[in-house]
Amino acid sequence: MKITDLKVFIVGTPPDAWGGKYYTFVKLTTNTGIVGYGECYGATFGPKAMTAMIEDTFSRYIIGMDPFHLESMWRKVYGSGYTLRPDVTLMGVLSGLEIALWDIIGKATNKPVYELLGGKVHEKLRSYTYIYPDQSKGQDSSIFWNAEQSAQRAAEYVKMGFTGIKFDPAAPYSSFDPRQPSLESMELCAKFCKLIREAVGNKADLLFGTHGQFTAAGAIRFAKHIEPYDPLWFEEPTPPEKPEEMALVARGTSIPIATGERLTTKYEFARVLECRSAAILQMALGRVGGIMEAKKIAGMAEAYYAQIAPHLYAGPIEAAANIHYAASLPNFLILESIETFDGFHAKLLKKPIQWEQGYVIPPTEPGLGVELNEEVALAHPYTGDKLHLEMTNHPVNV
Repeated sequence: MKITDLKVFIVGTPPDAWGGKYYTFVKLTTNTGIVGYGECYGATFGPKAMTAMIEDTFSRYIIGMDPFHLESMWRKVYGSGYTLRPDVTLMGVLSGLEIALWDIIGKATNKPVYELLGGKVHEKLRSYTYIYPDQSKGQDSSIFWNAEQSAQRAAEYVKMGFTGIKFDPAAPYSSFDPRQPSLESMELCAKFCKLIREAVGNKADLLFGTHGQFTAAGAIRFAKHIEPYDPLWFEEPTPPEKPEEMALVARGTSIPIATGERLTTKYEFARVLECRSAAILQMALGRVGGIMEAKKIAGMAEAYYAQIAPHLYAGPIEAAANIHYAASLPNFLILESIETFDGFHAKLLKKPIQWEQGYVIPPTEPGLGVELNEEVALAHPYTGDKLHLEMTNHPVNV
């Protein structure tokens, strides 16, 4: 069996969808007719450039390969152009292609991917969601900075079955960070924690998100304001370049530190573990280097008693990869979902991801257990030139 063909889908998200401005899906086909789907989480270049990079990597390393030869393929792509170092864009390209190869391998062996990763450890996977606006009630994105509305929405999520609620009112984040948090921001974030804790009681964990905005000293100051509300984690308090600084925060607060969405490969995560920078690792499978690389990182994390909470701000194919990965992990903690995987996420799949009362149920079908609805994908092309995510490009002084 050999890989013979590639197709790239750049799918624009409608206004009511979350997970970025667009999703980048890949489809690989073998000479035996087996099809595999993957998703690239690439945020540093626009969709036209990403498509060209995916096609270039495919033409150099993927076409004609045996889909079972993942280790050899990974090393060749990782070393492409005399690099042999973590390259966030190249790893995004590699990740999506590698996920598609796993989908093919599972279909060829008639096994779900998790059975090929050591077997299913978890029958169901605890999930959490961001607090998103309820558009049926006329809410908009202003809810992200409205503590009262967020608390009410958190209580609604708990009634649905969620036991983890994530929010990040410490915006904005800037290319010029890190910085000290303002007194106003710390007061607002403490208010969020207080009201949400009162709304959910002990029925849900609070997951406090930031985006590397702060210096280590600033993050420690910040943490003191939210510690009384016992969050499960304080996410990415300092930028991703220097885990030694994040380790200072970890030592300066009782809140567990979580990080990883902007990191790639075992090499970057090894530094996080060695420095004791975080107790919870949040790799994005469409960026980290793929499923096999993420599995290696989880194995390293076991030796440090660190837990895994796969990150998701992308589409349903990366979500499916997260599910198989998480199902195979002894040290799995919680899975990020975008609400209940309904709406556009469900429309993009021929069979939606199964979410029940706060848990995702791993599929039993071979491969990833999901199939991209190509008609829907083609009906929603992204034709702009924006990045998947964009930061504020001026200093923030508030």
